[in-house]
Amino acid sequence: MFGQRLKTLRAAHQTSQKDLAAQLYVSPQAVGKWERGEATPNPETISKIAQIFNVSTDYLLGQDMIQTAEHILRVPVLGQIQAGVPMEAIEDVLDWEEVPASWGSGDRQYFGLRVKGDSMYPKYLEGDTVILQKEKTCDNGDDCAVLVNGDAATLKQVFFRDGGAIELRPINPAYPPRTYTPAEIESLPVQILGIVVELRRKIK
Repeated sequence: MFGQRLKTLRAAHQTSQKDLAAQLYVSPQAVGKWERGEATPNPETISKIAQIFNVSTDYLLGQDMIQTAEHILRVPVLGQIQAGVPMEAIEDVLDWEEVPASWGSGDRQYFGLRVKGDSMYPKYLEGDTVILQKEKTCDNGDDCAVLVNGDAATLKQVFFRDGGAIELRPINPAYPPRTYTPAEIESLPVQILGIVVELRRKIK
C-alpha cells in the first residue's frame, strides 16, 4: 500500500524519483525500492514524505482511506466483466486503486481488472491488477481486455489483420492465438473494453 500510494502521489505532483530522493537526501534507487515494496523508509522519512505531498502519515501507510490532498482518482478493480452489463453497474468490485487525477483529463475513464489464469504469463501473473483505460479500439499489439461471445473479459494482445479480421494473442506459447473474421466480430461479438496502461503487482 505504501509503495503504490507513494508512486501515485509522486506522479500526481509530477515529481521524479530523482527529485524526491534529493529532497529526502536518499538515492533514487531507494525510492524505487520503496515503490516496488522491497523496502520501507524509517518513520522520520515517512513523515517528511507526508509533508512534501501534504498528506497524513496514516494515509501513506494505508491506515486512512481519505486523501486530504488533491489530484487522486480512485478506480474500481473488477473480478470479472460480463457482456451486456454496463461497467458502472458491475457489483463485483474486489478493491480500489488510486491513479493521478490528471489521467482523467479529457473525460478519460479507467478501471482495474484482476488477472486470472496464465495465458499472459510471464508478463502478467495470476492475481496481478492491471489498470485499463476504457476504449473501444486500440493500436496494433496493445494489451487489452476483450469480451468474446458473451464470456467474461479476457486479457490478450490485439492484432488487426487484412480484411478487417482481429487476432487475440496470448503471450504464453502454451495457448494458441485466435483470429476472428469481420462477420464473427459482429455476430459473437468481439468487443474491446480497455487498454492496459499500468500493471500493479503486490510483492506479498
